[in-house]
Amino acid sequence: MIPAKDKSSPAAAHRRGATIRRVLLVAVIVFLFVLGFVAYRGAVRFSKDIRQCAMFASLEAALELFDSEFGGYPPSDGNDATGSSYCGAMKLTEAMIGQDQMGFHPESVFRADGLDLNTLAPLYTADTLKARLGLFLPLRNTNVQRLVDIFGKGGTGSFREDILVMCDVFEKDRSSGKKTGMPILYYRADISATSHDVNQPDNPQNIFDYKDNQALIELGVPGQMHPLTDPRRFYLNTRNDKIRDTSRPFRADSYILISAGRDGLYGTADDICNFSR
Repeated sequence: MIPAKDKSSPAAAHRRGATIRRVLLVAVIVFLFVLGFVAYRGAVRFSKDIRQCAMFASLEAALELFDSEFGGYPPSDGNDATGSSYCGAMKLTEAMIGQDQMGFHPESVFRADGLDLNTLAPLYTADTLKARLGLFLPLRNTNVQRLVDIFGKGGTGSFREDILVMCDVFEKDRSSGKKTGMPILYYRADISATSHDVNQPDNPQNIFDYKDNQALIELGVPGQMHPLTDPRRFYLNTRNDKIRDTSRPFRADSYILISAGRDGLYGTADDICNFSR
C-alpha cells in the first residue's frame, strides 16, 4: 500500500507553489500572445485604412489635374451616350489611366466601347499613344482590376467583363482565383441642382444621383447584397450632418468617392469616403 502524501509538509507546499507559478506563467504568456495578436490585427486594419485614405488623397490630386485640363471633373452617369452600361467607377478609371492603362485620350466621350464620337474609330489602340495625355494617376496608386476578376465569369451583369475599375486596398479572395478589392465608387455633383432628398431618391433636383453606380452595386458579393443597394441609404450616408436646417450632401460642389471598407459591403459603418461622417 502506497502511503498518503503529507500535503501539509514544506515540500508539498513548495510543489503547490511551483505548480501555481507555472499555471500563472502559462496564463500570462497566453494573455500576452492574445494581446499581441489583437494589437497586430488592429495595426494591420489601421494600416489598410491609412493606405486607403492615402489612395483617395492621390486620386483627389489627380482629379484636380483633370479638372484644370478639361474645365470639369469626369462624368459619372450610369450609362454612356449610347445607353450601354458604363458607370461612374468605370468612367473615373478611364479618366485617370485610359481604357488600356496607357493614358486618357482627350477625344474620349466616355463610351464603353472606347470609340470616337464622330468617326467611330477606336481611341485606345497603340496607334493613338501620341495623342494621349498620359496617366493622371500612377498605376501603382490605382489597384486596377478587370471587372470579371472581381465578380467572376457571368457575374458582371450588363457590364462588359473586361472593363477596368480601380479598386480599394481591402483585398479578398474571389471566385476568379484572384485577390482583389472592391471598385471605388465615384459620383460627380450636379452643381446646378439644389436637393439631397432622402425620401425621394429619384428627385431630379438631387445634387448626386444614386443611379451613377447602382448597377454595379446591385452585382453584390457572394451571398450578400450591399446596404447601399437601397437608394435611401446612399442619401442618408452622404448627408452632411453638420448642416441641420436642410438636407445637403457632403462635397456638394465636386464629387464623392466611396470604398466598401474592410467588410467589402457598400453602405456599412466601415466605408471609407472622401469626407468625414
